[in-house]
Amino acid sequence: MKSRMNDLFTEERNIHVLYSYDVNEQYIEKLVDFVQSGVSAGEYVILIENQRIYKTLYKKLITRLSEEQMKLVIWVNNFDFYFSSGSYHPPAIYNYFTETVQPLVEEKLLFRSWAHVEWATMEGPLHIIEDLERIVDEAVNELDFPLVCAYEGAKMPDYLRKILLETHPYILVEDQLLVSEAYQSTIKG
Repeated sequence: MKSRMNDLFTEERNIHVLYSYDVNEQYIEKLVDFVQSGVSAGEYVILIENQRIYKTLYKKLITRLSEEQMKLVIWVNNFDFYFSSGSYHPPAIYNYFTETVQPLVEEKLLFRSWAHVEWATMEGPLHIIEDLERIVDEAVNELDFPLVCAYEGAKMPDYLRKILLETHPYILVEDQLLVSEAYQSTIKG
C-alpha cells in the first residue's frame, strides 16, 4: 500500500477509512502493507483481526519485519474485541479500545489501527453498527490516529453500505483513497 493512503497517514493523523474487500488474498496484502508502512514510520500498529487471518499475516510479517519491528504490532482478537460484553455493544467496544491504546496515549506514542468487523451474518440491528462507527469517528479525531475499518463486501446489505459511507470520511478503493461524498460528520466544533 505504498499509495496515497499511507502518505496521508503521515500528513494527517485523524483518518477514518472504510475498506470493503472481496478477495481474501488482496485483503491480506493490504493488511501487510498497512503494517509495514506503520512500523517503518516507527508507529505501533493495533490489529483487531480474527485468529485465522492473523496467523496468515504473522507468517508473512516475520519474513519482512525485524524482531524489533514486530514488537510494534499489537494483535487483538476481533471476536473478543467486539463481543467483550457478551454482545455487540458499542460503549463496551469503545472502552475495550481505549483501554488497549491508553498506554500509547499516555506515552504520546504514535499508533494506527486496522479493525476487521465481521460476524456470521450482517443481519439484525444495523443501527448498532452506526452507533459504533460514529463513536469511533469521534475517537479517531480525539486521539489523533488513523483507522481502517474493513468489512467483507459480499456480506454488506445495501442499508449497511449506506451507513458505512455516511460514517467514514474516506473510502479505500483498490489503492486509491477517496473522500466519501455521503459522509455526515457528528463532530462538534
